[in-house]
Amino acid sequence: MQTSTAQPLQTGYRIQSIDLLRGLVMIIMALDHTRDFFHWSANHYDPLGFSHTSTPIFLTRWITHFCAPVFVFLAGTSAWLTGIRKEKNVLSKFLLTRGIWLVFLEITFVNFGISFDIHFGFIMLQTIWALGISMIVLSFLIYLPKRILLIIALLIIFGHNLFDNFHVEGNNLKAFAWSAVHDPKFFKFGNTRVFLLYPVLSWVGVMSAGYCFGELYTRFTVEKRKMILTWLGSACIFLFIVIRLTNFYGDASPWVKQQTPIFTFLSFINVTKYPPSLLYILMTIGPAILFLAFTEKTLNKFGNIISVYGKVPMFYYLIHFYVIHIAAITAALLSGFTFKQLASGQPLEGYGFKLWVVYLVWISIVALLYPICKKYAKYKFSHPEKWWLSYL
Repeated sequence: MQTSTAQPLQTGYRIQSIDLLRGLVMIIMALDHTRDFFHWSANHYDPLGFSHTSTPIFLTRWITHFCAPVFVFLAGTSAWLTGIRKEKNVLSKFLLTRGIWLVFLEITFVNFGISFDIHFGFIMLQTIWALGISMIVLSFLIYLPKRILLIIALLIIFGHNLFDNFHVEGNNLKAFAWSAVHDPKFFKFGNTRVFLLYPVLSWVGVMSAGYCFGELYTRFTVEKRKMILTWLGSACIFLFIVIRLTNFYGDASPWVKQQTPIFTFLSFINVTKYPPSLLYILMTIGPAILFLAFTEKTLNKFGNIISVYGKVPMFYYLIHFYVIHIAAITAALLSGFTFKQLASGQPLEGYGFKLWVVYLVWISIVALLYPICKKYAKYKFSHPEKWWLSYL
């Protein structure tokens, strides 16, 4: 039986299951950002805090936990698949320059889309920052033997929680450097506040693991790969359950018995995202790998629609904030608020909608972006000679 190795090398074949999974998490990601801009509770309490939340609100936030780790993991896998068509030094240069470009986009384009603040008084370093830094680091790590790189990735994923109780105080370069590695923190530099929400150490581990994972798509037949993916995904979920039950290691927040059985279960799956703990990574990457195992087949019409978002994830990510933010401004104005109140930067007392409205807006925005993403995807893949398209 022919392996899948020849397909990416000879025909530019795209792996449909990867596009499908990436498209699905991109769609789910927009739900969380829509909730941030539209739900009445967004400025009042943590949707994962049991003192105020409800099960629907909790799950609306929790399901989006899958987005960032799958996005970063598959970015590593895409780097491997890109590398089978390029010399290693060419791949390294691409990862380095694209990583720098992504960090720049995070600080400028993404932050402006979130705040619409031309003065950039508040900068958040989030997903695209972590993705960019991880690509920069990976651009050097790919020169290591694959086995060594995999060991490094696993050591980071399984060992980084050892540093959870180590903090560097202050508003200085040393504190910022450690925050960038492992400790989320607020900083203030001049008139600009910076919230470093995504420390990069664990994300480097996730992307490196994803890079090594990519070899499964060039080395094994579909049947063999499905078996490996099933075992690998199941092992991650099993490890998550066993380690989580002990409350001994792998997450800074232990689960505790709550007032109701459902809240106790929610406490069990309520693991730490900032930075992503070992248990967070196992809980999200495990089901993602199983999803890849079960979707190694020809996509139906619905699957093809979802995969469109997965073919142009960065383009989708960059524009969706602007669409959601403009929609939120429109909703606020229709609710009786003024441009002056919106420009103040202060929370709008009384603004916000019920959860069903959030879901309706989310579905509408995702549907609105579909023809735009489809058109861009068609243009991108029909113009491989335009190198700059690979950066979006």
